[in-house]
Amino acid sequence: MRTAGVYPNHFTFSAVLPACASTSILVHGQQMHCLISKHGYEGYVFVGSALVDMYAKCHDMGLAEKVFVALPERNIVSWNSMIVGCLLNSFHAKALFLFREVRREDLFSPNQVSFSTVLSASANIGALEFGKQVHGVVVKQGLLTLSYVKNSLMDMYFKCGLFDEGALLFNSLGIENRDVVAWNVMSMGCVYDENFEEACNYLWVMKRAGISPDEASYSTALHASAHLAALDQGTLIHNQTIKSGFSTNTCIASSLITMYAKCGSLDDACRVFEEIDNSNVVCWTALIAACQQHGNGNHVIKLFEKMLADGLKPHYITFVCVISACSHTGRVEEGHAYFNSMEKVHGIIPGHEHYACMVDLLGRSGQLDEARKFIAQMPIKPNASVWGALLGACAKYGNLEMGSEVAGRLFELEPDNPGNYILLANMYAHKGKLREADHVRRLMGINRVRKEPGCSWIDVKNESFVFTVHDKLHARTDEIYEMLKKVKELVTNKGYVPQTQFAVNSAEELKEESLWYHSEKIALAFGLLALPAGAPIRIKKNLRTCGDCHTVMKFASEIWKREIIVRDVNRFHHFRNGLCSCRDYW
Repeated sequence: MRTAGVYPNHFTFSAVLPACASTSILVHGQQMHCLISKHGYEGYVFVGSALVDMYAKCHDMGLAEKVFVALPERNIVSWNSMIVGCLLNSFHAKALFLFREVRREDLFSPNQVSFSTVLSASANIGALEFGKQVHGVVVKQGLLTLSYVKNSLMDMYFKCGLFDEGALLFNSLGIENRDVVAWNVMSMGCVYDENFEEACNYLWVMKRAGISPDEASYSTALHASAHLAALDQGTLIHNQTIKSGFSTNTCIASSLITMYAKCGSLDDACRVFEEIDNSNVVCWTALIAACQQHGNGNHVIKLFEKMLADGLKPHYITFVCVISACSHTGRVEEGHAYFNSMEKVHGIIPGHEHYACMVDLLGRSGQLDEARKFIAQMPIKPNASVWGALLGACAKYGNLEMGSEVAGRLFELEPDNPGNYILLANMYAHKGKLREADHVRRLMGINRVRKEPGCSWIDVKNESFVFTVHDKLHARTDEIYEMLKKVKELVTNKGYVPQTQFAVNSAEELKEESLWYHSEKIALAFGLLALPAGAPIRIKKNLRTCGDCHTVMKFASEIWKREIIVRDVNRFHHFRNGLCSCRDYW
């Protein structure tokens, strides 16, 4: 158009600027800004609003604010452009401040865009009281009937932990007024409330109501299935994504990778990745995280290097997985190199997760003093995850002096975490200091810290069976305990020695016996009875699996010539031929 000698006007620029915003290429937007200045259209309110929007979507809020402040005239679109820009760039408090300014000036009435955006900002920083005030203004202005606003209100209440209030708004909509966004918000609300079964159920209820799920619907349901480790449920949802034409969607593909990985099927996760035409950094990171969680550290490094070779820029989570993989494979120098490249090469400032991985890297290799020095030199204050990594290393190498000091710090940082008390008590017991071990356990009682009851569950023929310690509620209890006796006999013949420091019972003569009533051993016995010969046995546990059960699983995988997969609170353990993927350190 310009080559043809036709001069652009304010309408032209208002059309071109959103295109610049969509591409997020800042230099193109800046070139347009120069042309706008040359042609004298900077003072036009809708051109200025489009400039603010463009800079915000190109993630330069500094320039967006300069344009906004310089506008000779502002309307509600100008204000909304700034408020939406703050939300997009995670300046949530600033978005709330600007909304207050709009209300204070009383020149314009906020519209549904204003309310929806500021409610999202309130939700993201947990500003519940402010959100409630906005709710009141919405009611006064008669905008509660607008689904756009109501959905944002639901989201705000869910993210702020008020599930009932959000559900009440959803139920007030009526079936005919619930669009796909409303269903998605409700489903995600169940996820925030940790009601994962209900979150999955809403996908099927939505379909029965005649609403076609979108990518957010399927991603949420897959996320919930991953938390439940419900492989059959996740597979059903995968089938639906294929039928609905979403199988090539990268957002859903990354959710599928995560779901299969968390359900213990790494092979399926890899197949999903291989079927993606244009994998983005989210898909790559999902697969890297899957391999790391399953103990395939060497493959993690290969994937990461291939991702870099393909020209993709890693993000924050990618480096957490990569450094953790270096830790699990003993690649101390490489781990240091990746950590140092974060800020120097990729412009990513390391966070607590990265520092915790580095401490774990040094700790696993036995360099406890170096790990302690590394913490002392951190530019940010170490949190519980950093100290927890060092405590785990102290427990592995039996450094009781350093371990007791680190545990003391953790008791201050997270006094309600029973894991720290138990780890220190086990360290004392392992050193034969039973009095000190009992003192730590009594300290738990004094501080009213209770260990979560351990339970394990296993899926057989689309049904989940849950077992607790010394469980005798199953219909096949007699057969299960007969199988336990057989397991005990066979593993003992193979060289199993009871690790009584993991026993629950404090009476010395009962310690060895009580080890055989741990929930994962009962689940193993049931799996050996109920699952076909040769089929993998997949066990999930809500706590960290103990060392004695870990040893028994290794022997059992060798004796019965089958794969045993245990997902505990930390990671997956793949037992094959008497070995575990974690290399006996988790």
